Amino acid sequence: MLKIQQLNQFYGESHTLWDINLEPEEAKCNCLMGRNGVGKTTLLNCIMGLQSVRSGSIYFKGNDIVKVNAEKRASLGIGYVPQGRQIFPLLTVKENLQIGLGARADKSKVIPEFIYELFPVLKDMLHRRGGDLSGGQQQQLAIGRALVVDPSLLILDEPTEGIQPNIVQEIGDIIKQLSHEIGLTVLLVEQKLPIVRRIADNFCILDRGRKVAAGQIDELSDELISKYLTV
Repeated sequence: MLKIQQLNQFYGESHTLWDINLEPEEAKCNCLMGRNGVGKTTLLNCIMGLQSVRSGSIYFKGNDIVKVNAEKRASLGIGYVPQGRQIFPLLTVKENLQIGLGARADKSKVIPEFIYELFPVLKDMLHRRGGDLSGGQQQQLAIGRALVVDPSLLILDEPTEGIQPNIVQEIGDIIKQLSHEIGLTVLLVEQKLPIVRRIADNFCILDRGRKVAAGQIDELSDELISKYLTV
């Protein structure tokens, strides 16, 4: 579904991503890992068209989308939950969700009922402003908005950052449900090792803009963690 080949990205003269090759497994939770500042969010932004690419290819469903503008990528079937959630605080929960409808391929104007089944709290707070929600509720809203697009690929950038532990557990369960039961392909950036081990099927580690290790989640060894993940 998603296939990245020999991707290079620069900020000015600074080479930030070096010959990245990545092909997340379909209908699985694929975790992108690494210390802060190694290029994880930059790579996600390249996939979403928010950062320009110097060279290489990004294939989605067999088509190279490098030259497709960011506004059109969601309508291809890519849902994106950026770091920091980036909901619209002055809009209601319902209005935030409705924004995702514009990118649906079927042009439906109805928020799918399964969003409320996944996140019952959103149905209870439809008419509250997004900025009035707790951090955990805002994260659920951000994921719900991405799912409204009806994606086949869901990209999440540190969805448990700054979230209370009980909601972290809930979000982890939902991500696992989306990949294992619904069949979504998930590309997840996450630094909390317990949740990664619980929900991820495989991993890829970046270090200084390069892919340095990858494998099934049970291959994530203490040696790799010590070398590339611990601070």
